[in-house]
Amino acid sequence: MTEPAFVLHDHRKPRPHFDLRLEQDGVLRSWALPRGLPTDPARNRLAIAVPDHALDHLTYTDEHKFIADIGWWQPEDSNDRRLLFTLHGRGPARRYALIHTGGTSWLAHLTKDQPAA
Repeated sequence: MTEPAFVLHDHRKPRPHFDLRLEQDGVLRSWALPRGLPTDPARNRLAIAVPDHALDHLTYTDEHKFIADIGWWQPEDSNDRRLLFTLHGRGPARRYALIHTGGTSWLAHLTKDQPAA
């Protein structure tokens, strides 16, 4: 069994933002991140749930979208309001939580407790 994939797209249209896509149940669950993933545990960032994408979107690029990071993700805990996971991409592994705040609104949070390097 292979690990589930993730991609972080740097998307330039309609306005600059990032798209986080996590492989789950045969699709890429997706969130738009206007300011990207957080880099400081004290500063959460908005994440907006968008429709799932097909798995072939994992490596999709065009003149307005390129891959900022790609790799696999490790689910750690989840319920209806929170998804805790670690991204294993091009750089060091990073642990995040996506916290559902209602409707399509989520908060992306970099956890204080990070995986050992």
